[in-house]
Amino acid sequence: MKVFTTGQVAKICKVAPRTVSKWFDSGRLKGYRIPGSQDRRIPREYLVRFLKEHGMPLGELEDETTAKVLVVAQDQVLIENLRRELPEQRNFKLGVAASGFEAGIQAESFHPDSIIVDFSIGRTEALQICQNLRRNPEFAETIVIALLPDDGNAASFDRSTINETFRKPFDAALLAERLRTLIGTRKELV
Repeated sequence: MKVFTTGQVAKICKVAPRTVSKWFDSGRLKGYRIPGSQDRRIPREYLVRFLKEHGMPLGELEDETTAKVLVVAQDQVLIENLRRELPEQRNFKLGVAASGFEAGIQAESFHPDSIIVDFSIGRTEALQICQNLRRNPEFAETIVIALLPDDGNAASFDRSTINETFRKPFDAALLAERLRTLIGTRKELV
């Protein structure tokens, strides 16, 4: 559990340390005092909750508390289901790309923790996306999930570029929970 001083919180919030002390002393910002000292400490979890409750930007905390997921799909129903199951209130940020080209551009700027590739966009293009990601060392740790169509064909291809597969139709809540588990092992999602 990461803990911040009032000075560190002030820097994150872009306010004076005295302002943070007032928030703490009034009980709006939870934390504790170091025994035998007047020094205050604010656990990261309480700081993130405080920032969200007051509509303040997370700043440098956003990367370590937000799971970024890029969905490569053209199926609007699928995208809406995932938006519903992975809301920002639950620390998810969703990006959407409709093609391999768009996915490459989005991945470079968005830096997702996970990429969900819907093979309905075309098996060749979907495989190309997965392979291109794995060739780039920047995305070596990115979780790649393939959504395979239930077209009766046993999908036989090299799965070494994919971490998980889901066969359509599937429960979006189940996929969301799996993402929380996989990304949660790497980040402290609050």
